[in-house]
Amino acid sequence: MTPLIQPDDVPYLPRGVRLQGDRVRGIRVLQAPERAMQLDQIGEAILAELDGTRSMDRIVRDLAARYNAPVDQIAGDVRDFLTGLIERRMVFVKDPA
Repeated sequence: MTPLIQPDDVPYLPRGVRLQGDRVRGIRVLQAPERAMQLDQIGEAILAELDGTRSMDRIVRDLAARYNAPVDQIAGDVRDFLTGLIERRMVFVKDPA
């Protein structure tokens, strides 16, 4: 499968999609029109970095530094996670230009 996101691309949550806390269950969810997805700590950490200004490469490097993990491993995890959300139209990508 070809990744839908490249290192220079800038991922963001499109209009109508947001991170939301579920106080009753004590979890975080990604909400989109007519659907929701429960997030684990890794998914939440990745999505919390999407500010619409930083590239995937910058996000990966920030996460690798924060968690003292290898950049290559973090890059693969972030790329795979975001590719799945792009396919579901829960994350969009803008070119850096």
